[in-house]
Amino acid sequence: MKNVKTLIAFAAAAALAGCNNQTQAETEAANEAAHEAANANVKLPPAIVASHKYRCKDNSLVSIDWMSDGTSNSARVKPEGGTGVTLAQAEAGGPYAAEGASLTGDPQAQSITFKGQSCKR
Repeated sequence: MKNVKTLIAFAAAAALAGCNNQTQAETEAANEAAHEAANANVKLPPAIVASHKYRCKDNSLVSIDWMSDGTSNSARVKPEGGTGVTLAQAEAGGPYAAEGASLTGDPQAQSITFKGQSCKR
């Protein structure tokens, strides 16, 4: 019985394989076109330019991932034991802001200001 089921499955697969009238080159070209179309709308996340930890005046620790996609800058800030927040620059060279948080500084700076507090590397 097991051999009969295997034989039927093999015969069905062979019959279906014969239905495709495309050559291998045509099939590969169609697959490549479908792959390119699927990836055309994919937007990669911004690259991390630098990651630093800063000690603030109240002795809290803040981790910042400075990010850029080449046209805009943002920073992912995670206070120690807190929830991370992503802040974005409204204009190049300006402060980073998000609801309830602000950040002044850049990836090369030895000190930054986060939520009104001075913080140093």
